[in-house]
Amino acid sequence: MTKGAVIVGAEIGGGHDGHADLIVRLRFDGGTESNVVLDTEAGLRLMRNCNAKHISELVGHSWRGILEGMTCSI
Repeated sequence: MTKGAVIVGAEIGGGHDGHADLIVRLRFDGGTESNVVLDTEAGLRLMRNCNAKHISELVGHSWRGILEGMTCSI
């Protein structure tokens, strides 16, 4: 069974509204990568769902932690 998309990087970026965005880099099963930009609220929710104190701790977690109410897994 495949694991699905995995977080391989994260960084803070400036949002168009003046608030910080969380830019999450995902790697998919086929090896392709893509960025997902999360607003401040969604980024903080991802951090909580993954039990991460720092954005570097998101690496290796499933993309499913981005979804509201889902817990992250490695």
